[in-house]
Amino acid sequence: MGDSQPWTAAPSAAEHARSVLAAAWSCAVTAEGGREEFVGAHTVTEDGRVTLDVPEDSPLATAAICAPRGEPSAVLEFADVAPVPVRSRIRARLWIAGRLVPADGKLEFEPTRVVLRRPSGAVVVDLDEFAAAVPDPLATAEARLLTHLADCHPDAVERLTRLVDPDSLYGAVRVQPLAVDRHGLTLRIERARAHGDVRLPFHAPADDVARLTERMHVLLTQASAASCPRALQRQRADGDG
Repeated sequence: MGDSQPWTAAPSAAEHARSVLAAAWSCAVTAEGGREEFVGAHTVTEDGRVTLDVPEDSPLATAAICAPRGEPSAVLEFADVAPVPVRSRIRARLWIAGRLVPADGKLEFEPTRVVLRRPSGAVVVDLDEFAAAVPDPLATAEARLLTHLADCHPDAVERLTRLVDPDSLYGAVRVQPLAVDRHGLTLRIERARAHGDVRLPFHAPADDVARLTERMHVLLTQASAASCPRALQRQRADGDG
């Protein structure tokens, strides 16, 4: 996508759900045979269908064979975990209900319902929109990008707080990068007994890491031109005392 094309400031629910699915390395599966946790056992097709490679003696295989035809037989759960240590690290949860169908020694999952739960609440994602959505281009690189920003450039994170409303920083004890996608960067502001998130939108979408670098440079340039938030200044003064 060219920089001159229109874009939105946040991913849609379907795009967010597909991004969670693309980045997830593990999943939990609940069926009549019980609940099992799998790591590195699932693959995802371009239209969002999941295939599970489970042991032959797994109760899931038996549940898939014995499930009544045409009825949902399982629920897959994926957790979107913040790569940087923060409070409440689960950023979202994705549940996909449907049928497990044995095929070529694996279990193919046919979804019948998709639910994405974010801090703002749960939303049912349309199946056609889910199949057609494309994961965020930064989804699989996000963990590396955020940990690098937090570990190697804490000064840049602090500078970005100049773009945040001072009222949102009142009482802040720590600010960490929480999430990044092609549309913007989200900061987690932690206080003594609470926390909140602030989103800094990019001026144009970042469809790859090179463009993300440029978008971050623009934000940092804007931050350098802004004054230091009074609330953060008070926090520093209190800490220095």
